Amino acid sequence: MGAVRKPTAAPVSRAPRMRRALAAAAVVAVGAGLAACAADPVAEAYQNGTNQGYIPSDFRVKEIPEGERGEPVEWAGVTEDGDELTSDDVAGDVTVVNFWYAACGPCRVEAADLEAVWQEYEGDGVSFVGVNTYDQADTAKAFAEQWGVTYPSLIDIDDGRAKLAFAGATSIAATPTTLVLDTEGRIAAVLIGQLEGASILSTLVADTLAESA
Repeated sequence: MGAVRKPTAAPVSRAPRMRRALAAAAVVAVGAGLAACAADPVAEAYQNGTNQGYIPSDFRVKEIPEGERGEPVEWAGVTEDGDELTSDDVAGDVTVVNFWYAACGPCRVEAADLEAVWQEYEGDGVSFVGVNTYDQADTAKAFAEQWGVTYPSLIDIDDGRAKLAFAGATSIAATPTTLVLDTEGRIAAVLIGQLEGASILSTLVADTLAESA
């Protein structure tokens, strides 16, 4: 299914529960828990059909311990290549989901970091999926070509299936927002705003992979 790949070998051994000092400076609590997040302007925009424009935010990271995660998110959509892609297609993978659109400046800046982490873990039981919240397929393809993005994106502007599925599971307070889902499809981490380099996302992916090792 395009760039979504299933693991072909045993999971690689990653660094133990991560170099916490590396991510500590950037990790700021987003709230006592996902349910405690009150402000949700992106989700409101999704519901109202007014999801234009970049909603700015300082970069924040929320990690959710295994025992505190909600239910698996069931999502579905059609990619820029016209392929149906659902949560069933990446079942058992750690999955990174990035919400973006082409005119979003921070989305352009972080594209290389997202692609770098995808390339790092490709074939290791990790999938990457974009959710384009505003563009049609041709625009999304042009973005991918310009910025070197090789994983698929759902084109969500017409029916909003994917964005509403995730907005029902967690507060999405900015565009871009990146989610890390564990192998059960539950939200393990939320990264709000433009990534500040690839290392933090790489760390979160490695930690989530290690849970099922």
